[in-house]
Amino acid sequence: MSFKPMSTLRRGFGAFWRGLDATRRFVLNALFLLVLVILIVALSSGGPKPLGAKTALVLELRGDLVEEHSGDLRDALLSNVGGEVRRTVELRDLLNVLEAARKDENIGSVVLLLDELDGGGMAMLHEVGAAIDRVKAAGKPVVAWGGSFDQKRYLLASHATEVYMHPMGMILIEGFGHHRNYYRDALDKLGVTVNLIKVGTYKSAAEPFIANGPSQAASEADAYLYGALWQNYTGTVEKNRKMAAGALARGIDQLPQLMDASGGNAAKVALDLKLIDGIKTRDEVRSMMVKRGVYDEAAKSFRQVSYGDYLARHPQPAFGDAVGVIVAAGEITDGQGGPGTVGGRSTANQIRQAREDDSIKAVVLRVDSPGGSAYGSELIRRELELTRAAGKPVVVSMGNVAASGGYWMSMASDEVIADPATITGSIGVFALLPTADKVADKLGVHTAGVTTTWLGDAYNPLRPLNPRFGQLVQSSINNVYREFTTRGRRRAQDHPGENRRSRPGPRLDRRPGQERGLVDRLGSYDDALRSAAKRAKLGDDFRVTYVERPGTALERFLSMFGVSAAQVFTIR
Repeated sequence: MSFKPMSTLRRGFGAFWRGLDATRRFVLNALFLLVLVILIVALSSGGPKPLGAKTALVLELRGDLVEEHSGDLRDALLSNVGGEVRRTVELRDLLNVLEAARKDENIGSVVLLLDELDGGGMAMLHEVGAAIDRVKAAGKPVVAWGGSFDQKRYLLASHATEVYMHPMGMILIEGFGHHRNYYRDALDKLGVTVNLIKVGTYKSAAEPFIANGPSQAASEADAYLYGALWQNYTGTVEKNRKMAAGALARGIDQLPQLMDASGGNAAKVALDLKLIDGIKTRDEVRSMMVKRGVYDEAAKSFRQVSYGDYLARHPQPAFGDAVGVIVAAGEITDGQGGPGTVGGRSTANQIRQAREDDSIKAVVLRVDSPGGSAYGSELIRRELELTRAAGKPVVVSMGNVAASGGYWMSMASDEVIADPATITGSIGVFALLPTADKVADKLGVHTAGVTTTWLGDAYNPLRPLNPRFGQLVQSSINNVYREFTTRGRRRAQDHPGENRRSRPGPRLDRRPGQERGLVDRLGSYDDALRSAAKRAKLGDDFRVTYVERPGTALERFLSMFGVSAAQVFTIR
């Protein structure tokens, strides 16, 4: 019998592939079985055990504060099975938890543990800070503790009733601003020519490729922006900590001397500056909370409920008239976009879904986007326009950034509400067309050929930029900018030159975005929800539903039981 190596190899590979496929199906079936067991246990347990009086809500926040999780249910499940923890906290979940705690008579206090909070934009931090303030106003003390605090963590901590820090900790408040690298000389040495085609004085994103330093317009805009953010930050901290105006900046200026005087003890410096109320280890904070609350024998600590457990106790209602929320967070693309990006077509589909849902009476678009595709932005704007024409109010809530395309999509709304720290508006449109014809000459590379029209090879990076092609791009860019200014709100149409330089201003009570008509008023995400509900005549007790991408079969199965994927698979 002859030996046929290829046939043997095919049979071997086939056996391997069948084994791999069987393993994949086994793993997925096992994960599904795990979900089923969790649901059966949850449903058969009769619900969570009621909380006792004087329970402390412990918010140990881990990861970035985000508008929506990136990834899907499978990613979350696999990471948790592998012993990892989802490293993001959704803003809406955190706000819901704090609001529920404010109303819950069994929640006596809140403990903020911020060591593992990695970041979040200023607007989102303001939202959480305002929610903490509402908890305090309800007579419930909030205690914040950290091993150390960076600038963002401390902004949240400053809202607490008391702030404590580890003896070896420090508070690092650096201010705002950064340095960019500029590559003009380096590109010239390499022989690369960067052709910039743009409209708008303040469109500075491409400057690093065509200059060796910032233009006067860019420096002016950056100084204005960072100055406004810094004044907002210091004003908020000084108000929260009952410090004199300017005290925070003076403390930073004197920091080397203060550190020398304290023998290098950063915690003592923070205490002397009244940034914290005391220096305590984590176990000392635990003992303090035991004395103030109720001792839990089983936990050997104070009576408490974790963030994840408390979130699971307060699912959002699934029936009744609602305000529908669509989150547009991330860079804008033309087509489909998952969590962390804004797909023009997929987000437009979500808006259309909200418009066609009879239970949704108004729409809130939550925007946190620096821009991206003009086409994708227009798809979203058009669907909002149609939603308003169908009689459903549309309110835009701006988060950290709603710039360029992020503002474009916001124009078709009844009202735009922005945080004081929101960066909004449009400052121009540009295209970068680099050419390396000089590099090709040095290397002895030549390009030639035949095309039926001049457009066939109009942009070739190995040849100088074709002036006719540059003219085409310039015309297109001018048209995009003209579309933006003429589709804008009335003030934007009257003063396009003013609005193209939109940026936060130095006053805490008002911003140029508001003064120039870019936004209607300053306010919070909750203000946007309430405005939408009022416009739809829903009253004060209204339901909020999030219109999101179509879920997987497993996610739809969970939703039948009123359980979200985040509640089941987020381990905290």
